Amino acid sequence: MNDNEHNHILAILDKGMRLDGRKPLDYRKPITIQRGFTSTAEGSAKVTIGETEVLVGVKLDLGKPFPDTPDEGAIMVGAELLPLSNPEFELGPPGIQAIELARIVDRGIRESKMIGLNKLSVKSGEQCWVVSIDICTLNDAGNLIDASALGAVAALQEAKFPALKDGKVDYQDKTGKKLPLACMPVTVNVCKIGNHFIVDPSTEEERNIDARLAVVSLEDGQLCALQKGGDAPLTPEDINKMIALAMEKAKEQRTYLKH
Repeated sequence: MNDNEHNHILAILDKGMRLDGRKPLDYRKPITIQRGFTSTAEGSAKVTIGETEVLVGVKLDLGKPFPDTPDEGAIMVGAELLPLSNPEFELGPPGIQAIELARIVDRGIRESKMIGLNKLSVKSGEQCWVVSIDICTLNDAGNLIDASALGAVAALQEAKFPALKDGKVDYQDKTGKKLPLACMPVTVNVCKIGNHFIVDPSTEEERNIDARLAVVSLEDGQLCALQKGGDAPLTPEDINKMIALAMEKAKEQRTYLKH
């Protein structure tokens, strides 16, 4: 954290503004979701929030169910932070940021019970559908969390099962059958800088946050998951305030997922 930059951001926030002219609770524009971005995945979506761009793909394959859930399918989420999207990202095994990003997206989908895993069983204890969600950053201008989570939900909404022929997956033959989805979780990343709360942080703001809270919720207001980040502690009052802000902004985000 650069003290001069941090103090400059705080001084602007004290006036009710941000570095790029937005108000504290404004998202960058445009916000777009381009579904079916790649034909090689069973479902895909490219999400743009301002200058941040993320591509999410869904792959469906057959695998073996976990021993403790023999009659359910499985979910796996991975994130790749490409150097082309941010010069600070490096090639190689996933770093802490990539692991946390994948974990937040995974937790939102899993804890909301968005996917009916009990409907993905092919043969009890032996075979099931595995839903793999791959996140790929195209341009990191801040707030990869919201963009990735939005892309994952949109890609899952579009995903169609490939055909099964002689017990094997034929990826050239899409069945038209969609995933069994029960709800539409939305993730909003609320950040605290000083005594101020903001959403959709830019890269500069992300470098200077004191704490953040990724909040996953459903349309009926049900809270599904929380993920805290940043070095500073959060009081119960902070958490309640951040959850309330996230719930309100989730209404806006949810409109982009309806089609």
